[in-house]
Amino acid sequence: MVGFQVRRYRAGDAEAVKEVFTASMSEHVPSGFLHMLRQPLAQVLLAGVACALLTASRSPVLPALALALLLVGGRWLAGYIFSRYIEVCLKKDLGHVQEAYMEREDCCFWVAESEDRVVATVACLPARNQAGCLELKRMAVRRSHRGLGIAKALCRTVADFARQKGYRTVLLYTSVVQKEAQSLYESLGYSRIGEVVIPETVARLLNFTLIEYRYELLGRVDGKRKFAGTDG
Repeated sequence: MVGFQVRRYRAGDAEAVKEVFTASMSEHVPSGFLHMLRQPLAQVLLAGVACALLTASRSPVLPALALALLLVGGRWLAGYIFSRYIEVCLKKDLGHVQEAYMEREDCCFWVAESEDRVVATVACLPARNQAGCLELKRMAVRRSHRGLGIAKALCRTVADFARQKGYRTVLLYTSVVQKEAQSLYESLGYSRIGEVVIPETVARLLNFTLIEYRYELLGRVDGKRKFAGTDG
């Protein structure tokens, strides 16, 4: 089995961190596209265009070409949404990890390293407007190193950090199309709280939401809930 270690971010990790995050987020473009196609608005648009052109032309060729172009456009749009998100993250905190996480109070950034190569990342910082909550962010694992328990180890690292700093809760947001991430967090005891609508117009039209998860640290020891009146 391939081994790995979790350690804190170093200045020399900058480019590897960007690479891991970009590759991980880009993988969700196909699932984002499928999510778009399942939305009523997209289905009505495709059906309406096909019916209108078929009625007007009395030939299946024009509707088929139009649908093909719409699908290509939809695939491009899905790619644009994720590319735009990656771009914002790289310009924001991932372009300045040292300043954004390592030099700020109650913030930290970790990488998982395997065979002297950065293969995963995670970060945390105090949640905005939610006292007592630490937010887990920037979870990303190279596809070649999934299934090794790296993501679970990173989640536990954040939980341990939050506990040491006196936080009661770890919260995070993941997109509606990231099914593997949702399963991971639920397997670790995170509770699904609700969904948040992304404010951008395109995201709202396509019902592209973020799912909020929370992990309550109060009364937990080593990932298991400790009940009052017990010793372990």
